[in-house]
Amino acid sequence: MKLRTRTIAPATRRLTLSLAAVSAAALALSGCGVGGGENASGTDELTVVVEGGGLAELQPIADAYKEETGTKVTLVELPYDGLYDRISSELSSGQVSFDVAALDAIWLSAFADGVTPLDDLFTDDVKSDLFPGLVSEAQVNDAFVGMPVWTNSEILFYRTDLFEDPAEQAAFQEKYGYELAPPTDWEQYRDVAEFFTRDTDGDGQVDLYGTDVKGAVETEWLATVSQAGEEHMVLDAESGEVTIDDAEHLEALDYYTSLLPFAPSGAAQLDWAGAQNLFYQGQLAMMRFWGHAYTGTPEDSVVKDSIGAAPMIAGPGGIAGVPGAWYLSVPTATDKQEEAKDFIAYAYEHNELSMDSWLGLAARISAFESKQGEEGKEHYAALLETLNAPQTLARPATPQWQEIVDTVLTPLLQKAVEPGADNAALLAEAKAQIEAIVE
Repeated sequence: MKLRTRTIAPATRRLTLSLAAVSAAALALSGCGVGGGENASGTDELTVVVEGGGLAELQPIADAYKEETGTKVTLVELPYDGLYDRISSELSSGQVSFDVAALDAIWLSAFADGVTPLDDLFTDDVKSDLFPGLVSEAQVNDAFVGMPVWTNSEILFYRTDLFEDPAEQAAFQEKYGYELAPPTDWEQYRDVAEFFTRDTDGDGQVDLYGTDVKGAVETEWLATVSQAGEEHMVLDAESGEVTIDDAEHLEALDYYTSLLPFAPSGAAQLDWAGAQNLFYQGQLAMMRFWGHAYTGTPEDSVVKDSIGAAPMIAGPGGIAGVPGAWYLSVPTATDKQEEAKDFIAYAYEHNELSMDSWLGLAARISAFESKQGEEGKEHYAALLETLNAPQTLARPATPQWQEIVDTVLTPLLQKAVEPGADNAALLAEAKAQIEAIVE
């Protein structure tokens, strides 16, 4: 088995912040030997390596598992980049200090040869309660290599104080000929973005924008690609054909950059954190963002009590987001194969325990549905509709995906959001670069 070892460029993929230093975790790991062992009292123990969001999601499940089975589950938290590097190096060496690993969806292909197939866990009942994109994403080379533990997607956030203002509603109706409401498609989104872009204090400078345009992250544009009707974003992983220069990709990039007049300057450097800050400071009327942000609004935000949530917008192909899922996988090198799989099965069965964490996410459809209507979880309906949409497709299952993101997709977007960009030429250049990576 040969796995690539590399350091991931920071910042652009991390959707949650790692909260703890690694020192104590590293000691816990180094003392475990090959996989988890027994604790001082002789009770069975499993070791799970996770990132910060995974720790929050899995701790309630680990606590319940110990109470029910007597097996202690030690969650070892590592920063995003450090988690990838540790898993990569240990799987390559064949000597692992963990029994279960929480894997970002984009890592599944890279680590598929070093983890145990979980096909027996993916019964028809299990698959029917998972979002379609998660089932397809969990399969690499015809084997299920991870069980989704939680997922996310971008949805539409909008300011209810603006959208529900009678004066704004009347002005919008007069200008565009239809009622002001959370937009459902590309045309409506552009109309609303244009309408709310204005100088609110009369100093001659625009201080309210209809939307943002993120040039420093790729996922939002990929959602737009799926909205355009593309079935194989960037490349067809099975055939190896690079599709990034086809009509749907160009249509998506043209639409994405058409929003620049209604967005703050500096799009080439705008990432997730920057977009959140703009919205929370009241500078944006709308934001397309990951669903967990609904419960994470700072208390001192000027829009704290004026945020609505709706499904992601639709293009010609329909509603589409990009599922941002994490999976639990078992390394083939652990000597606790069955125990690790038992814990993963338990995590699936008790997936709803994760929903009271600060992320408030799960992987099972039934878990989201069980919390719909609860106060503070009004965004679940939007997440459900987006994640269940047929065009909400997983990213390509290729071990080179992160390299493609870092060296091709993000630079492509940063060039596309600059004045005078030739989108068709940029996509043609990107195709050549990706073909050189995957050949």
